[in-house]
This record gives sequence, structure tokens and C-alpha cells, in this order.
Amino acid sequence: MKQRTPIQYFIAYLKPFWKGITVVVILSLLSNIAMVIAPKYLGNAVTDLTKFVASGFTNQAKMDNFYHAIISMIIFYALSIFATFISWIVTTRFNAYATNNMRKNLFGKFQRMTIKYFDNHQDGKLLSLFTSDLDNVYNALNNAVFEVIAQSMTLIGTVVMMFMINVPLAIATVALTPFALIVSIWIMKKAKIYLDLQQAEISNLNGYINEQIDGQKVIIANGLQEESVKGFQGYNQKVKDAMFKGQFYSGILFPLMNGLSLLNLAIVIAYGSYMIVAGQVTKAVGLGLIVMFVEYSQNYFFPLTQITSIYSMIQLALTGAKRLARVEAQDEEDRVPNGKELIKLENGVKLKNVRFSYKPGKEILHDISIDVDKGKSVALVGPTGSGKTTVMNLLNRFYDIDSGEIYFDDTEVKNLTLKSLRNNVGIVLQESVIFTGTILDNIRYGKPDATLSEVQEAAKKANIHDFIMSLPEQYETKVTDENSLFSTGQKQLISIARTLITDPDFLILDEATSNVDTVTEEKIQAAMDNVIKGRTSFVIAHRLKTILNSDKIVVLKNGEIIETGSHAELLKEHGFYYKLYTSQMAFE
Repeated sequence: MKQRTPIQYFIAYLKPFWKGITVVVILSLLSNIAMVIAPKYLGNAVTDLTKFVASGFTNQAKMDNFYHAIISMIIFYALSIFATFISWIVTTRFNAYATNNMRKNLFGKFQRMTIKYFDNHQDGKLLSLFTSDLDNVYNALNNAVFEVIAQSMTLIGTVVMMFMINVPLAIATVALTPFALIVSIWIMKKAKIYLDLQQAEISNLNGYINEQIDGQKVIIANGLQEESVKGFQGYNQKVKDAMFKGQFYSGILFPLMNGLSLLNLAIVIAYGSYMIVAGQVTKAVGLGLIVMFVEYSQNYFFPLTQITSIYSMIQLALTGAKRLARVEAQDEEDRVPNGKELIKLENGVKLKNVRFSYKPGKEILHDISIDVDKGKSVALVGPTGSGKTTVMNLLNRFYDIDSGEIYFDDTEVKNLTLKSLRNNVGIVLQESVIFTGTILDNIRYGKPDATLSEVQEAAKKANIHDFIMSLPEQYETKVTDENSLFSTGQKQLISIARTLITDPDFLILDEATSNVDTVTEEKIQAAMDNVIKGRTSFVIAHRLKTILNSDKIVVLKNGEIIETGSHAELLKEHGFYYKLYTSQMAFE
């Protein structure tokens, strides 16, 4: 998918709210018209009041004109305020909906992306998309968009009105514009560099913090708190430096424009006074013009000041939109919508001459071929880094192979719809996950419509039912992944129950007993035996005694199959498996 520019990203999400935007534009136009007309009545009021005073307070018509002008000015200013208020309400509403859609689409995009993307990005950096980036986008939409529309119209209307009333004074009012633009553009370019860097460094900092929090037990256990703080300080210093420079350059725009506004005001008053002294206008008219153009001068520079004051907000939003658009453009999983539906596994699973690499040029699996007949179990064993878990990733299409074939029955895995494949493959991972909710919700996560009796039956087969029933609220007990309600082994049993309730035809157990004690291992092994019984399965094992009854054992080393056979057959060969098994048994 081609990546959209930040402007295209905003347009895509604001387009559905074109009616609201149209209302805002119309109301802003009305507000602008009222705003640029009001100073004219203010000038007329000063002129009429001056003439009334000059007449010795006898010209009642001028005084009536004065009152009329004042009332008209108040009405136009009130109209401008009212239109602005309604515009603000409408803007806030459609911006809230737009950013809500951005957030929903971003989370939805995550659910369609490949495992590779998440393997290559830190959790903290991904979370920063939902926090700092989307917050910056919302703040800009809620403030900057409204300000840009309203202030741009005010600026244009003010310029038109000034030149209609008096060209020389209008020229004097806009005289500083070229200088202001040149300086502002230079400052904004500098600010952009550091504001972009600021967001990148914040993302890096979030990634580091998330990593340190996840590993806090290891840090405390090894007394590495000071080193952790030093690492944080390094990332934090980079954020501070980038933020200071970005905010310095963007922040300097506001006082600069304020200073130019005051200078411009002095120029207008001085030139207006010169026109009176030079006799170009009468004293009464000249005073009215000066007052009028003093107001117009403020109206002219106020939009420039406002727009520059929110530049950092706009730039941070553009940076955030760029990062969000980059995620939207990422490749999604190939769900093979027109592929074949895997209804039920009839014959078995086969890997044929499979080669795979996570990174080009660094092949992990070399010409792997494995057959698993229906109802049989195959165990994958081997040292760390031999490619056991990689095989699991390929079977479930978390990654696609470089060459070779993987068949479910007589259909290549790439030709099966992803939904039907995942519905028929159950996985128990090495690291079990507990979701926030009740125990009941956790077990039926893969089958939301499962009944309580089905959940209880799965828990019994996973050897966790008795423990759950010992809890005060039993299956309605609230749990999170962080609380200490379950031990590591009990979490694994919950994970097994969750897989069991989906009744998968093909099962993958990825070192399910590697992180537990011997007693818990026995419970898990009994649960695994219940799960495996009658199912086609891959068991990735670290502790070899858990796979003694497997129909076939495949020994991997450095991404290659070096031995294949049953436990008894491999022991007789006195090869690599024999050495692994005997070395483990020596410590049992």
C-alpha cells in the first residue's frame, strides 16, 4: 500500500465530515465578515463624535450617527463571537469523531498486520502511536484546524477591507509582511527538524521504558537499578535536547509576531498622523481612519500571530500523521480470501524441502522435510537456536517460507484461507498470556460462545479445574496478566484449557513445560497428554522426558534435520539425541 502524505491522511479522515466542515467554513466566513466590518463602524463613530465635538455639541445628527455606529459595531462583534462559538462546537464534535476513527483504524490495522512487524518493533514505540502521536493529531485538529480556517479568512477579509477603504494606509499596514514571512519561514524550517526529532526520541524513550518495566525483576535481581537509570537518562537527555530546540524555535515565533504587530501599529499611527498633518485628509476623517486602521492592524497581525503560535502543534500533528500513515501502509497478512477452506484435517501435515530466513542472506532452516500423519505426534528437539520455534511460525503462517512447500492434507498452506487455517491449528506458547477479565472469559477466549460446562470440561482436562473451584468466586474470579493469582505453571494450564476448548485438529505445543518446576511439569504433562490424545500434533520440547511417547522425534541442529525416529530408535543410534537425553537425565 502506498504511504499517504500527512495532508492526505488528514483529508481521508476529515472527508466523511464534509458537512460539518462546510458549516464551520460558512460560520467562519460570517464571523470574518462581521469582524472586518465592525472596525469600520468604530472609525465612523470616532469621526461622528469628533464632528459633534467640533460643532460645539450642537450637531445632534452627528451624535445620532455616533450612536448608530456604536450599536452597529456591537452587533457585528456579537455576531462574530456567536458564529465563532458555534463553529468551535461543530469543530470539536467532528474532530472527536475523526480521531476516534483514527484510533479504531490503527488498532484494527494492528490486528491485520504480520507477526514480523511486531517482532521488529518495540512495544513502547507502538504504544506511542496511540498516545503521543494521536494526542498531537487530536490537539491540532481540535485547535489548529479551526484556527487556520478562521484566522485565514480574517486575514483575507481584513486585507480586502483595508484596500477598499484607504490604499495608502493599507500598504503601510502590510509593509512588514515580507520581512515577517522570510523570518518565519526560516524559523519554521529549523523548528520542523527538531520537532520531528522530538517525536522520534520520545518513541525511543517509550520503547526503553517499556523494555525496562518488562524486565524489572531481572534488573532488581541483578542489582542493575543504577545502570537502568543511567540508560534512561541517556534517552531522556536526547528527548530534552530535541524538545528544547524544537520548542525554542517554534516558540520564538509568537513573541516575534507580537513585536512586529506592535511595530506595525506604530507605523499605522505615524503614517495616519502624517496624512492629517500633510492635509491629505481632514482632522475628523483622519482620526476616524487612524482608529479604524489601528483596529485593522490588530486584525491583520492577530491571525499571523495565532497561526505562528500553534505552529509547533501543527508540526507535531504532521509528524504524528506521517508516522500513523506509515503504519497504515505496512503490509498486512495475506488472508487468501479466495483460498480453499480447511474444514477438517483428513490426512496430516507435511513440510517438504522448506527453506526460510528471517533476514535475507541469513537462512535459518535448510531443506527441512517432516511428515506428520493424522492423529500422530511429532516432537521437535534440539539445542537453542536450532530452528524449532521457527517451524511453528511457518506452520501457522506467522511467516511465509522462502522455498519448498507446506501441506495441510493435499493443499499448500499458502492456498488455504488464513481464517480456516487458524481455526484448525491450536497453539500453546512457551510464554502464556492472561487477559484482563474473568477466568471464564480467559478460557473461552478462542470460543466466546462456549458454555460454562464446556469451559469446566476443558479446565478439568487441563488439570486446573480444582484450583479454580478453590477460589472464592471460582470461574468469575477477576484476573489480569500482572496479578499474582496464578503461578507460571497455572497460567500455562489456563492456556492449555483455552486451546483445548477450541478443539483444534492440529496442535502445536511450543516448549510448554520449560518454565515450570518438576511437580507442575507433571500436571502440565498430564494436561498435554489429554490435549494431544487423538490429535495431529507438533511438540517442541526442551525437556526430553516430556516427549518420550511421541510417535516420531525429529532432531534439529543449526537449522538442519540430523536425526529422526522414535525415542527407543534414537537411543540405540547413540547419536546427538542420545547425548542430549543422557546429559539431561544425569541432572534429573
